[in-house]
Amino acid sequence: MMDLPGHGRYGYSAITRRADYSWPGGKRLAVYIGLNLEHFAFGEGLGAELAPGGPQPDVLNYAWRDYGNRVAAWRILELFDALDLPVSVLANSAIYAYAPELMAAFRTRGDEVVGHGRTNAERQSTLDPEAEAALIAEATQVLTKAEGRAPQGWLSPWIAESRATPDLLKAAGYGYTLNWCMDDQPVWMRTDHGPLLSIPYPQEANDIPSIVARKDGAADFAAILTDTFDEMLAQSAGQPLVMGIALHPYLVGQPYRLRHLRRALEHICARREEIWLTRAGEIYTHCLEEPAILRC
Repeated sequence: MMDLPGHGRYGYSAITRRADYSWPGGKRLAVYIGLNLEHFAFGEGLGAELAPGGPQPDVLNYAWRDYGNRVAAWRILELFDALDLPVSVLANSAIYAYAPELMAAFRTRGDEVVGHGRTNAERQSTLDPEAEAALIAEATQVLTKAEGRAPQGWLSPWIAESRATPDLLKAAGYGYTLNWCMDDQPVWMRTDHGPLLSIPYPQEANDIPSIVARKDGAADFAAILTDTFDEMLAQSAGQPLVMGIALHPYLVGQPYRLRHLRRALEHICARREEIWLTRAGEIYTHCLEEPAILRC
């Protein structure tokens, strides 16, 4: 039999054959929002594109992304306030120097801040282990100083991992990662330094793959959110599940998309008594005390 290369982080497990448990209050579906607040280098590096980029400096795409921090994130914050929604803020450390008042606004709300690298103009997966560890340490130090506590979770820019990333995150004190999208439940993954919790982070209910890659319209993305929610709420009768919603202000904060996003979030909030509306860090804290969480 052919022996394929593997990652060694977790083994196969069918979701319908696992130990059962519930979220706080007996809820079966946990829902969290991951809001990506990102800052990009001007004239170099990576970045999502509204239109195919030309020679650097690519003013069109840089300014389009910067609209997210200057305008759209504030509109989204108003929407979160109106619906009383908790948020996990996935923050590039560079955003603190560039737009400190934006991070302060989410701090005032009491939202969780998740490590999201230094900038989405780079990938950590291209670095050697020493340089990658230094990147993680630098980003962590900035977040810890600003927020008064170290972040518990990490999402790599572009969800780019080296083979050592989970080991480096655990060694740096992280408790959970959002990088792996292989499940609808949290899973304890193996690292060289002990278990690291993988919390589901969506690649379908996520505006970048939907809007940038698949070219879905605003109504299509809203339907993805509502249909995913309705189906997972029904599925959660059999197994406790996690639904993540991944948002980027420069995409869903555009006025015509924001109107559709509002409709989708109102749909979810109308069922808030039936679900656990939470943050990724609160899912992690609950899993620390839940013996039925899958361990690999």
